[in-house]
Amino acid sequence: MTAAADFSAAMRQGSRSGRPTVVVYVSQTGQAESMAGFAVSKAVGGAVIRNRVKRRLRAIMHEQLPLLPTGAAVVIRALPRSADVDFDRLRRDVVDALATAQRKAALA
Repeated sequence: MTAAADFSAAMRQGSRSGRPTVVVYVSQTGQAESMAGFAVSKAVGGAVIRNRVKRRLRAIMHEQLPLLPTGAAVVIRALPRSADVDFDRLRRDVVDALATAQRKAALA
């Protein structure tokens, strides 16, 4: 996901779930493929830190995207604490938040 409109739509229309390191938004796009996008602001840290957080988030979503329903759009907004935790903690937070957001989307 690269277009600002895709990010905005997923964040506006999707279900949200937060953890200490990330906030996850999940929405249904109706497209054939599931997709993910990442928002890592300067509040997380300098360029090196932000890029490391993005690489970790990409690796986590590489594992999780095939498990999502077809047409799911996921936006992960990294919080400043995401730069300070190890990979396993970040993975746990993303997976937990993703599961909660999916449950909320099913109820909506």
